[in-house]
Amino acid sequence: MLTHATAPTLHIEANGVNFAYRRFGAPGTLPLVMLQHFTGGLDHWDPLITDGFAKDREVILVNYPGIGASSGETPKTIELMAQSIDDFIMALGLETFDLLGFSIGGMVAQAYAKEHSSKLRKLILVGTSPRGGEPTPFQEEVVKRARGNAGLEELAWLFFGHSEAGRAAAGRFWERRHSRTLEVDPPSRQESIVSQAIAGHDWLVPHGERFADLKKISVPTLVVNGTLDVMLPTINSFYLQQNIPDAQLIIYPDAGHAPHFQFPGLFLAHANLFLEG
Repeated sequence: MLTHATAPTLHIEANGVNFAYRRFGAPGTLPLVMLQHFTGGLDHWDPLITDGFAKDREVILVNYPGIGASSGETPKTIELMAQSIDDFIMALGLETFDLLGFSIGGMVAQAYAKEHSSKLRKLILVGTSPRGGEPTPFQEEVVKRARGNAGLEELAWLFFGHSEAGRAAAGRFWERRHSRTLEVDPPSRQESIVSQAIAGHDWLVPHGERFADLKKISVPTLVVNGTLDVMLPTINSFYLQQNIPDAQLIIYPDAGHAPHFQFPGLFLAHANLFLEG
């Protein structure tokens, strides 16, 4: 069976974009589509998580337009990113699936679910925030460290708990993330990174009554974060849980923006319990 390390990079044309994606895991099962963080591509996922999910279900990783090996221009709003993902979904012919979004991917997943809940069975949002959420109080430090090709030190501060245990977990994740050597996804282009930053800034502005649009998400939702998310403050995860009609919240101790990368085994257990329940 194909794995995170061996699945080939596939391409499919949709609305003028050549989407790069990988598809592996248990065939004939309900797919789990996974949407990545700011500047991140196919190789920025944790193979412990993707392979863990793939034991029981099909996993589909995809790059947004203009990110990694996907062609096209990166949309400058989260809603347009969600529309591009729907173009991809329709090109694949998926009728029903589960959706997981991390960071900016969680924003895209929310925007998608607001318009296309009928296509979703369940939704997982990790380290993310609602439209109109609270901005980070660490803006200057985040901008300094959040580059497209950030190294281990920057990644540890941005994504993990700031304790010795958190930094050690970052080092282990770093090794896992770089374990794939086949068809490595190219880094995101600078113009695409700028477009994603514009989309993220636009997401801070509410559309109408703050958080009212979350009522449109009609599928069971799991919200996950760490105690200190320096990029998208943890309080935003509480706002998501309070305003999505059928949502539950898990906060991991001594963890940051990427609690699933810091505690992959625990996250898999919780996520599978949610998906299978």
